[in-house]
Amino acid sequence: MKYSGGDLSLAEAAQQLITELSPLTFQPPVSHVYLTTEYTWSSHEQYLNRYCEGKKRVLMLGMNPGPWGMAQTGVPFGEVSKVRDWMGITAEIAKPAREHPKRPIEGFHCQRAEVSGQRLWGLFAEKYPVAADFFADHTVVNYCPLVWMGETGKNITPDKLPKEEMRAVDEASSKHLAAVIARAQPEWLVGIGAYAEKKIKETIKEYFPEEDFKCGKILHPSPASPIANRGWAPQAEKQLKDLGVW
Repeated sequence: MKYSGGDLSLAEAAQQLITELSPLTFQPPVSHVYLTTEYTWSSHEQYLNRYCEGKKRVLMLGMNPGPWGMAQTGVPFGEVSKVRDWMGITAEIAKPAREHPKRPIEGFHCQRAEVSGQRLWGLFAEKYPVAADFFADHTVVNYCPLVWMGETGKNITPDKLPKEEMRAVDEASSKHLAAVIARAQPEWLVGIGAYAEKKIKETIKEYFPEEDFKCGKILHPSPASPIANRGWAPQAEKQLKDLGVW
């Protein structure tokens, strides 16, 4: 195993990622950047300590936070009601350094629903009514905790950013993912969408070239995906069963 940072706790690894990402700057059309784990630390740390630490059979990876999910709660795909009512996590959430007027951070008071989070956690909560039962051998993390927005507040996904600007982001994020993998020692690594699967494979190739992980992907639950809008949960469940994860 090439990676040797598995002695870091997940909270320590997350703080290291914050330190490495916080100085980065981005050119237009990016006008605002939220480093979500920094200002949501009070709830993000709860999620890490309660549900992510320890060995996991299945590690699922998302891309980066949505404006009404993790950007508000600090939990990947973290739609407020699922985080509060199913996971039992709540906290006072701070504000980002520069807040976009059209993307306010209201934390657990946010009234907007994160559709991706409703779908993802809704499926898992249906299969595992008690959150601790799901997290006993699964966990979900995001590749990168940054949210990028344009002047209008429109979300800018990382695949739309220049490669030269993303180089430092990818370097830090892949190192962090390697720390999570080393900690979880998963049998399965599952990308939630093609981008996440790609980052899993790149990270394994760089940090774990001799390790034999089982890898796959499921459909991303974003409402921007027409296929996801045609019954995401049964499609994702079938994919997990076809892979052999479930």
